[in-house]
Order: sequence, then structure tokens, then C-alpha cells
Amino acid sequence: MIIFKYFIISLLPLFLFAQKTDLLLLKTYKDDINVDGWLMSEKLDGVRAYWDGTKLISRGGKVFKTPVWFIKGFPPFEIDGELWSKRGDFDNVSGIVRTQTPHEGWEQLTYNIFEIPNQKGGLKQRLKVLETYLGDYPSNYIKIIEQTTCKDKNHLKTFLKEIEDRGGEGIVVRNPYASYINKRTSEALKVKSFDDAECEVVGHNKGKGKYKNSVGSLICKMKNEQIINIGSGLSDELRKNPPKKGIIITFKYQGLTKNGKPRFPVFLRVRELK
Repeated sequence: MIIFKYFIISLLPLFLFAQKTDLLLLKTYKDDINVDGWLMSEKLDGVRAYWDGTKLISRGGKVFKTPVWFIKGFPPFEIDGELWSKRGDFDNVSGIVRTQTPHEGWEQLTYNIFEIPNQKGGLKQRLKVLETYLGDYPSNYIKIIEQTTCKDKNHLKTFLKEIEDRGGEGIVVRNPYASYINKRTSEALKVKSFDDAECEVVGHNKGKGKYKNSVGSLICKMKNEQIINIGSGLSDELRKNPPKKGIIITFKYQGLTKNGKPRFPVFLRVRELK
């Protein structure tokens, strides 16, 4: 019995979870929405992370196995952002943060902050709290995401094009005067030149030609129960080791067909596990 208890206890660190926290989530920008005077920033394609003052937690409540040196000097108050390395590097970032033991791979990452939860004032005032703290306690791994004031719709489109031309995913626009909100809100919007959505992998189609020994496409079920096939965007590595059944993925597409299915779906990434 003693051996059994020790075995269970020894496994606990591998499955450590914190209480899931309600976080700010984005709605989608529509062309008829006036965002003049709002703050714009790049939407980083990283892994969402919430610092509760003592530990770094995923959107789903998982405690990341961060090296002590990475979080050294982090503030005693909450901050929210993305673990990120560079554009187009999501798979690498995801692999680094999912590892169950701290490792040197975290040196590639920075923690990019877009929100300071539960602080007073508008967004700039809340971010100023962290800026002031970092002035006294600098960190090599915390960065505050730059915010640009949107002049008008043309400025928004130009800024979006600049980000996408550099390989970025899109941008975020936020009402600078809104108080902190810990749910999906129309005061914070994602702006992209394409639509995106999530679906569940329910199967795999065998490949043809050069992919005859690997996966040709993923069979996916959308939230409305429609079934779609997604082959575009899959790397050779993903075709050899595709997302398993039950995994949620994110894909992009260009509008809907007359039957309501996404046109030209392209795989983007595996969504963060819950």
C-alpha cells in the first residue's frame, strides 16, 4: 500500500492543473464597425499564458513547467499574454511549452503581454502598471506588445497588410477606454484578411501520389456537425504524424459555399489542449 501511494504521488506533478480562469476573448471585426481611436496590435501566433502572480497557466488551466530562471522577477500581480518566439513558429512554441519538465528550449521564448487583469483604468493605464514594475524589476522574458492608435479605416487596412506581409497572422483592435473584461467581448476584436474557425478531427483520409504512405487530409467535424476535409496546410511531418481523433484544430477559409461549408479550408494549427 505504501508503494502504491508513493507511485500516485510521484505522478502528480505530471498532471498539475490550476483552477481554470475566465480570460479576455476576442470577437471578429466586421467592416461596418467603427474602430477609429482604438488601439491596434499584432495578433501573435503563440500559446496563450496567464500569470496569476505565482505561476504560469494555460487557457485551459494547465500549469506550464517553466524553468525558474524564466519566471524570475515576474510581477506579484496578474498579467496575460502569449508565449511566442517568431512568426510562423507556432509548432515549435507549442512543443516547448508542452514538455513536462523545465528545459533550455524556453530560452527561445518571450512572454508578450497585452493585458493586466483586474487593474483600474483603460488599457494604456493597465499596461502602464506593468511598464512601471519592469522599470524597477527588469525581465529578459517579458515584453509589452506595442499598441498603435487607429486613425481610420484606411489606417486599419494598411496596418493589417503590413503585418500580414511580414508573415503575421492578423491584428487585434481594442477599445482603449474599456475596463478589464474577462470574457468574449465586442470591445476587443480580431482582424484578418481571411476567416478562421475550429473543428474536431474525426478521421484521416489516405494520401495519394507522393503522399500514398501518409495522410492526405483530415476528416473534421465542425460545431454545426458538418463534416469537411482539410488537406491544404499540412506539413510533411503532420502528414506522417497527424493530429489524432478528438483533437481540436484551427483552420482558415475564404467564405462559405451555398451549402454553408467553408471554402478552401487550410490547416493552421492544433488548438491548445484543454
